[in-house]
Order: sequence, then C-alpha cells, then structure tokens
Amino acid sequence: MQHYQRIRDLREDSDLTQSELCQKLYMHKTTYTNYEQGKHTVPLDFAVTLADFYGVSLDYIAGRTNISAHNVSSSISDEAISIAQKYMSLTERNKGKLELFLDQLCEKQSEYIHNLKEA
Repeated sequence: MQHYQRIRDLREDSDLTQSELCQKLYMHKTTYTNYEQGKHTVPLDFAVTLADFYGVSLDYIAGRTNISAHNVSSSISDEAISIAQKYMSLTERNKGKLELFLDQLCEKQSEYIHNLKEA
C-alpha cells in the first residue's frame, strides 16, 4: 500500500475532510491534496506530524506495517506486536511454514499437558 493511500484512509477513518484536516494542521489544502493523491512525496517532517496527529507509527504511515495504535488492543504486549510485525514481513510461503510449525508446537504442548494430567 502506498503511503498516500494510508494517509487518506487515516483521514477518512477520522471523519475529516481534507479542508478540516488542513485547518487543524495549518497547511494549504492543495499541498495536502497533492500528498494524498501521490503527486508529491510526503516529507519526513510532515509524516511525523501526521503520525503524531493520528497516534500511529511512521512505519504505519509508510505502509511498512499494518499494525496501528487504532487497531491494537492495549492488552497486547510489545513482544506480541513485534512478533506480529515480523510475521507481516514474511513472504506468503514463509508465513505458511511458520503456521505449520506453530501448529506442530501447539499440538506437542497439548499432548505434554495431557500426559501430565494423566500421570
């Protein structure tokens, strides 16, 4: 996903028009429209401003992760988020391999716990 689509989605998810957002961020609407349409690259300092405004990471703005502060429960640990980010960076083939390994590991653990209870 391109970062310009991501910033549009964030704006729309916040129920803001381009004009409303530009007023809040003290910027010209044409400049923002060019970012959102992908006509101009979003400068780093503005990406930081957007990340702070929406409460998301720069990686989320850039499309490097699909995990944002909006869709992560506060009960999920930083370690679990890190694992999810690593998973998202894998190829589909490696995701499949990892899922098979996890299934095998969970099955072995269940068998172990079952055997302990029977003993």
